[in-house]
Amino acid sequence: MSPTEPLVLIVSGPSGSGKSTLVQKILELPGTMLAVSSTTRPPRKTESNGKWYNFVSEVEFQQMVQRGEFLEYAQVFGKNWYGTPLKSLGEALQQKKDLVLEIDVQGALQVKQKLPGAIAVFVMPPSCADLEVRIRERGQDSEDEIRRRLERARQEMLSYSSYDFAVVNDDLERAGREVQAIALSSRCRVARTEEHIREILKSFGG
Repeated sequence: MSPTEPLVLIVSGPSGSGKSTLVQKILELPGTMLAVSSTTRPPRKTESNGKWYNFVSEVEFQQMVQRGEFLEYAQVFGKNWYGTPLKSLGEALQQKKDLVLEIDVQGALQVKQKLPGAIAVFVMPPSCADLEVRIRERGQDSEDEIRRRLERARQEMLSYSSYDFAVVNDDLERAGREVQAIALSSRCRVARTEEHIREILKSFGG
């Protein structure tokens, strides 16, 4: 990956792990932007179109798939579709910003295949019991939905080894510092900055 390309940071984790809050911590860093996902699920009361998600119909979503407009897309819980528009990469390149993706495990694996230089961070809850408490405290889900989320979390946790970093979100302040440190250090990888390094070496006669 050359320095002219945006650094792509993937953040995944089970529902209720606090990944959205940690994504916000990364977005506090200058030079970062969020890839706004498209989804077929209806917006929650606190959500507005275009901030974290663009809400589209299933017909619209499938048309976008057919036109090849997604960097990644997946169906969650066998019903709602989520996808990251490919145009996000172009926008990040144009604005010279690093691109942050909050996506699930399926999507993360797709992005890593297409963009091997992307950095993937997995957000872990400290325990299953802690995750269940967090999900219940949101008060958004039925008992069946809670069971589905916990089972999906169990499956997702098994994918941690596909990620570059794992952050345990048992202390928000510390976890926030950790994800910011991952973002900052990823900007300095030799593979990413090699072209710039060569330019500096030329000034030394190298």
